[in-house]
Amino acid sequence: MNKLSVKQKNWLLASHVAFGGIWFGTALCMIAIALSNRNTPNGDELYAINSVMKLLDDWVIIPSATLSLITGGLLCWLTIWGFFKHYWVIVKWIATVTLIVTGTIWLGPWTNAMTAISAAERIQALQNPLYVFDQNAVLVGAIIQTSCVLVIIGISVLKPWGRRNIKKQDKQPVASSS
Repeated sequence: MNKLSVKQKNWLLASHVAFGGIWFGTALCMIAIALSNRNTPNGDELYAINSVMKLLDDWVIIPSATLSLITGGLLCWLTIWGFFKHYWVIVKWIATVTLIVTGTIWLGPWTNAMTAISAAERIQALQNPLYVFDQNAVLVGAIIQTSCVLVIIGISVLKPWGRRNIKKQDKQPVASSS
């Protein structure tokens, strides 16, 4: 497959950076919203805040994280960086996939559960142990995820680990014993 031209690579890289920035910024906003959710005196406000968090998760975080992964994959595939030539690329791949999987398995369902419970119970949700667990778990998980995305961004900029030493094996003809 042909590599990208400089202009194409720059557009793809700009898209990758934009999606990563949107993911980070929205995750940071979700932390602020989750913190404000702890002092809500009104059941309708509680439900509204949870609905906004679910909306941001479904329509901004999930697409931006997915598009960040896709554009990163395209950058690896269509440029000289490759998937396994640089340690920093490998670390970013592992971290990004891990964040997407943990977000899918835990954070998304916790956010959905909080929204459903607050829709049904309004202010009484704050007395529901499942809601309180989900509320705390989403806050802690969001802080961890946002910190990890920030570290991934730092790795992207600093590229702290160099190129892997990939030794090509010299194929020696096997001497035949006749």
